[in-house]
Amino acid sequence: MTVFRSVMLASAATALALATAGASAQTLQVATDQSPVGLDRHVATAFSTTLITGPIYEGLTATDSGLQVIPALAESWTVSEDGLTYVFTLRDGVTFHDGSALDAADVVATFTRVQDEATGSPLASRINMVENVEATGDNEVTLTLSTPAAALLSELTTVVIVPSEVADGSSGVDLQRQPVGTGPFQFGEWVPDTYIELTAFADYWDSELPLVEAVRFNIVPEASTRQVGLSTGTYDMLPNIDSATAVTLQATPNVTLLQTADLAYSLIGMNVAEAPFDDPAVRAAVNMGINRDQLVEAVYFGQAEPGGPLSPALEEWALPVAEFSCYGGDPAAAQQMLAEAGYTDPVAFTINVLGSLQTVVDAAQVVQAQLNEAGFDVTLNVQEQGTFVQDWRNSNFQAFASLNGGRTDPDGYLYRTFHSGGSTNVFNYADAQVDEWLEAGRSEVDPSEREAIYAQLQEKLACEGPIAHLAYGDLYTATTEGVEGYEVVGDRSTRYLRQTSVAQ
Repeated sequence: MTVFRSVMLASAATALALATAGASAQTLQVATDQSPVGLDRHVATAFSTTLITGPIYEGLTATDSGLQVIPALAESWTVSEDGLTYVFTLRDGVTFHDGSALDAADVVATFTRVQDEATGSPLASRINMVENVEATGDNEVTLTLSTPAAALLSELTTVVIVPSEVADGSSGVDLQRQPVGTGPFQFGEWVPDTYIELTAFADYWDSELPLVEAVRFNIVPEASTRQVGLSTGTYDMLPNIDSATAVTLQATPNVTLLQTADLAYSLIGMNVAEAPFDDPAVRAAVNMGINRDQLVEAVYFGQAEPGGPLSPALEEWALPVAEFSCYGGDPAAAQQMLAEAGYTDPVAFTINVLGSLQTVVDAAQVVQAQLNEAGFDVTLNVQEQGTFVQDWRNSNFQAFASLNGGRTDPDGYLYRTFHSGGSTNVFNYADAQVDEWLEAGRSEVDPSEREAIYAQLQEKLACEGPIAHLAYGDLYTATTEGVEGYEVVGDRSTRYLRQTSVAQ
């Protein structure tokens, strides 16, 4: 068995301080369902990666539990009147886990890496409006934009900063196996398919954090084993669990459920470069054939909302799904739509299913049954995570079932996914009108004008786009008695592990 270990561990002084701090001298035992495919946040953006790397890395900005953008590595910033120049002042005294001090050159190198086509970062289109990044002082970075970007500060929460020598490759460090950040926890050890352990970082810039000595992410694929382990005290926390799991834990003694609206959504993605989804009429018929209310009850036990292009948690932006003409949940109407488009036989296609997430498997099975009553012949291809991700990245699918993460601004949902140059547009989708609206929505700073733009986008994408949005569920984290301080965040960030303590 290969074991990956950090080259730096917490200092003996820090360990002693934690040991004498009572409740803080603990390892927080977390149980999760799958191993990450890698730990490089610029490349691997799956939930399994962000769950574990949340306490390792930091960006210039962060999102708090109220979904507000807050300072992180940048303690402050100014924006020019024309919205094209952002000047960030970095925190003093920030140290990377490799012992190097954070400075402006690290930020420049990080942005260069993310924007480099050779990196293949799914984050690239989040910051493609950034035309130039310059170190204008040791602790000052200036970003020059090609166009105003109302969502920039929100998007910067996803671009975690790494040392310049790591970013440019000169250090020889492989971030997929050896993450190096500035967060309150540093990488300790990875025993594949068993656990990943993070240890408290001795030189974290906030000297009062973290509150535990280590966090161990135990890889436990079986849901029943995770739940029994929580009830018996083997595990302290089950983070970011779905409604089905939460329902089974409701009556468990000494277990607390933390809840918020999930910004992520379940979906069926369609490859418009391949039949039958090169025909917009087929995509609309798929949406018509899906009964989202029924799916919410069957898969989420009623703890979800039928899904459109934007989360209902974005109250000022999201249109009610009742406004989408193709959201009928009517198999007869779907069959009629196919017939009018010239399809007389059942329309056959295969859905690749992310098998490591039970909610996704359950949703795919419901969709299969519904569409097979609506003029389709659907086959499910349940895949392990690595194969699924590789096929997804290579657009090697007719359709797929998965979860997509969400953001606090519509641009974060729509641009990278639906723009013809979007870095996660694996659907081969290209529509000139959509591109124009996405560019306008990104650059418009007037709230009412942006609202009108994103309303048009939602109406068009709901029925003609390459995604059948299914549902936005409630998001839960379960903790045992004695765990204090954790806050669940709608974007699934584990930022608040930094302030979590465990009583002895």
